Amino acid sequence: MEFEGFVERITFRNEENGYTVLTLVKPETGQEEEQEECCVGCFSYVAEGNYLIVRGDRIEHKKYGPQIQVTSYEEKQPEDTVAVERYLGSGAIKGIGPALAARIVRKFGKDTFSIIEREPERLAEVKGISQKMAVSIANQFHEKEQMRQAMLFLQGYGISINLAVKIFQFYGEEMYEVLRQNPYRLAEDISGVGFKIADGIARNAGFYADSEHRIRAGVLYTLQQSGTQGHCYLPEQELIHATAELLAVERELVSRQIDSLTLNKEVLIEEVGEERRLYASNLYYMEMNCARMLLDLNLSYEVDQALLEKRVRRIEKRQGILLDELQKDAVYQAVQHGVTIITGGPGTGKTTTINTILQVLEEDGMDVLLAAPTGRAAKRMSETTGWDAQTIHRLLELNGGVQGDDKTGMHFERNELQPLEADVIIVDEFSMVDIYLLHALLKAIVPGCRLIIVGDVNQLPSVGPGNVLKDMIQGEFCHVVRLYQIFRQAAESQIVVNAHKINGGEMISLDNKSRDFFHLERDNVTDVTNVVIQLVMKNMPGYVDATPYDIQVLTPMRRGELGVENLNQVLQGYINPKTPEKKEREFHGVLFRERDKIMQIKNDYQIAWKKKNHFGDVYEEGTGVFNGDIGTIRRILELEEVVEVEFEEGKLVEYEYGQMDEMELAYAITIHKSQGSEYPAVVIPILTGSRMLMNRNLLYTAVTRAKKCVTLVGSGHTVQQMIGNIFERKRYSSLAKRIQEMKEESY
Repeated sequence: MEFEGFVERITFRNEENGYTVLTLVKPETGQEEEQEECCVGCFSYVAEGNYLIVRGDRIEHKKYGPQIQVTSYEEKQPEDTVAVERYLGSGAIKGIGPALAARIVRKFGKDTFSIIEREPERLAEVKGISQKMAVSIANQFHEKEQMRQAMLFLQGYGISINLAVKIFQFYGEEMYEVLRQNPYRLAEDISGVGFKIADGIARNAGFYADSEHRIRAGVLYTLQQSGTQGHCYLPEQELIHATAELLAVERELVSRQIDSLTLNKEVLIEEVGEERRLYASNLYYMEMNCARMLLDLNLSYEVDQALLEKRVRRIEKRQGILLDELQKDAVYQAVQHGVTIITGGPGTGKTTTINTILQVLEEDGMDVLLAAPTGRAAKRMSETTGWDAQTIHRLLELNGGVQGDDKTGMHFERNELQPLEADVIIVDEFSMVDIYLLHALLKAIVPGCRLIIVGDVNQLPSVGPGNVLKDMIQGEFCHVVRLYQIFRQAAESQIVVNAHKINGGEMISLDNKSRDFFHLERDNVTDVTNVVIQLVMKNMPGYVDATPYDIQVLTPMRRGELGVENLNQVLQGYINPKTPEKKEREFHGVLFRERDKIMQIKNDYQIAWKKKNHFGDVYEEGTGVFNGDIGTIRRILELEEVVEVEFEEGKLVEYEYGQMDEMELAYAITIHKSQGSEYPAVVIPILTGSRMLMNRNLLYTAVTRAKKCVTLVGSGHTVQQMIGNIFERKRYSSLAKRIQEMKEESY
């Protein structure tokens, strides 16, 4: 069937794919009521007041009643005065309401649009419209027509509506020239456009595989992607090889374009011995700036040592504790120096040390801020210290709005212009901090404010680029206190004892004689999987007083039968099985169901969240969900094409269907993703795997994630092999080198 009229209202619109629910109205002469139709389908760009001709099939929706399922449509300018007046009065043109729209149409009739386009100054003939307002109306009218044409043009390149709007808003009319001359600029200029999207657009536009623009963009993309492996730079030959492989072009072509990028200072080269290191310029300067800011912070303060020791003894007596010499040294160093690093494994008294430092600082009347990289780590810090702790992002007042040239769509309100107001800042779980977060944190701290860094240097490094904690220690610019004595209470836990044995390269006992560390020997995938299910569903919840949702399966790998992807499908069927009342939907090849445990797998600085009370009232709002955050799917809203997720601390987030590539199931997660988290119990399936992956560092991190119980399921021989394997994937970073160089310059 075919129906035409103007858009009365838009009930729902998904900006990613254009799926829209709207009401189309056509006044019928001789009828008392307007004829209206509910229309559903994909519309490239429509607004209330637009006049459409739609074609499609009339269907009866079981919940929403009769509607037209639109298969095609076209937009045209309204031809009768009623439709023209309806369009102008719809709010489509800012400043024109129904009353003013009626006066305009009364004056110009069917020629209204022609007047606006060709003789806009004549609008001032209408009462209530000034010359300035007439120009504004004409400009808006022209912009809307430009936008409509741009949407149609961009969709010819396979670009989503949401992205098309971003592109047009960024470039305006210049968009057409950019797409014809160098579509790869999109990846540089616009948040959300990566190399692969830009490459697809460019190939659609007829660009050759060996185009100079394509190769340069490929080099920058390869450098950017290396950051996800933790690198701040790549050796030249590795960069050339990876880029040539990505683009399927000759290495010589890549080498030539690297020279061009270095001339433009988009890529920087540093020669160290015979090696040429290539940096994306922002990371090069970030490491330089971090080194300078760390050295500037590391001031010395005069303190009465005898009085300080007396105060520590008084705190020990009051708290009923006894610090060892290293803990006391950590307290003294933290008070006397601008930067102090305290590192140690589980059970070595890091928390007791922090608490003592806090009491000393409190007696001095100092303002202290506590932070950690993740919400879970911040919550644990609050529980163990009794002080309020927050995420570093929240401490720095993350703002999800785009500012300046920031392509991530985020910035921090706290920076060198508006620094943190504190005398001391203590940051826990610092092994998780990457170079980006370190740089943002240091910019917000002024010299004179003490920075106390706490973390376990033997944990896996950050997901993002840099090897920050290790590099800072190797830079030898500040006092580093290494705690290694296991205290009596902690020594009663085999989790703690075995963690230290693993870290020290000692073989551990797998005889199951302890109460919190078990090994169940199995030699095939089927048996390992069955035991994991049995532990999660039956044995562990009662043993550690938790639910199956709380028991975390940690695995070294993503793929394979014991990898994250397969185990999540299996565990989902047991922990959250299919039932008639639970809605489900497949995204990027994964079935998601209401009540599923899920994880955010990349930083999204712009996504909004809310917290609501028991009455449904919003009492707190903010932006940002981060890589590794765990939540639960509360509702799948099919009409709105939205998935509602509740994260820890009650944060409610609505994801459009197009955003679900940021999400994966989290009944099983990789050990890398577990950094900074603590679970009542962890179950670790281990059979075989790559030597590059199955190493001591990985096993140590997995074991230290458990609070009450660890169970290894699989090959004891593989476990002992991992302890003996000290291989760690090399990270290309140079913060330690920068610190050392700047120290020498200052002498």
